[in-house]
Amino acid sequence: MHIRDILSGDSPSLSFEFFPPRTEQAWDDLYQTILDLESLRPSFVSVTYGAGGSTREQTHNLVLRIKQTTSIPPVPHLTCVGHTRDEIRAILERYAAAGVANVLALRGDPPRNQPDYDWAAGEFRYAADLVAFIREFNESGAHPDPRGFGIGVAGFPEGHPATPNRAAELDNLKAKVDAGADYICTQLFFDNHDFLDFRDRCRLSGIDVPILAGIMPVTSLQGMKRMAELAAGARYPAKLIRALNRANSNPEAVERVGIHYAAEQCAELLDHGVDGLHFYTLNRSRATREIYQAIGLDTRA
Repeated sequence: MHIRDILSGDSPSLSFEFFPPRTEQAWDDLYQTILDLESLRPSFVSVTYGAGGSTREQTHNLVLRIKQTTSIPPVPHLTCVGHTRDEIRAILERYAAAGVANVLALRGDPPRNQPDYDWAAGEFRYAADLVAFIREFNESGAHPDPRGFGIGVAGFPEGHPATPNRAAELDNLKAKVDAGADYICTQLFFDNHDFLDFRDRCRLSGIDVPILAGIMPVTSLQGMKRMAELAAGARYPAKLIRALNRANSNPEAVERVGIHYAAEQCAELLDHGVDGLHFYTLNRSRATREIYQAIGLDTRA
């Protein structure tokens, strides 16, 4: 199903993110997670793409498995880093042939072994360049859907780590939308004010596509530290830190606090008319299922 159809409904979209596992056992565990979450009737699921395209085949295989064995529309991530135009075209052709309807276009991270990666040397310097190329692919008629691929892009409620100038950041985001993006999915955040202010500034800048809020519950103190690294310095509000401190490093208590906090986040966002909630699952189902139950989403028709 094309993302425009998915996001045109009266209710907010509800979606999940997975990443390709590295071991056979992890693949089995992930597939069980996907089956567990399928019962929640997600609008779609996205599948990540490793730094520098390092999980290209694993991403493709997971996307096809979801497409062929579940009722959930998959949305593969696609990044600029380390790819030529011909390589991106070949990837798009494979997804189009498999009936995949949507992609998430990202600038991506360079390989970890290339700290001095030269962005100017690649054929796609910015995510907007990748979006424009996908739109050209769509206009060529190479996709079985006359509209071509639905295209998502990333947004950063707390600010893009490479663009401290917030005005320039919104200009860059608008460039991605103007190039052909159909929706925005945000990086994770823990203060709803950051998201709501970001959404308002987007609208004032003429960005009118749906904006989905990225949610990741804290389920462990170690995971909390890892989140800050992955999200380029995610800000933890004092309210959340105080609650975690009360948990006194008890793993079960920490998980309960994190799930409760994320459930409150989701409820408030829904009250403020969010276009959709996108859960970063870390390939697990428990936290997401408990959030659903806490705010009544498991009873959606």
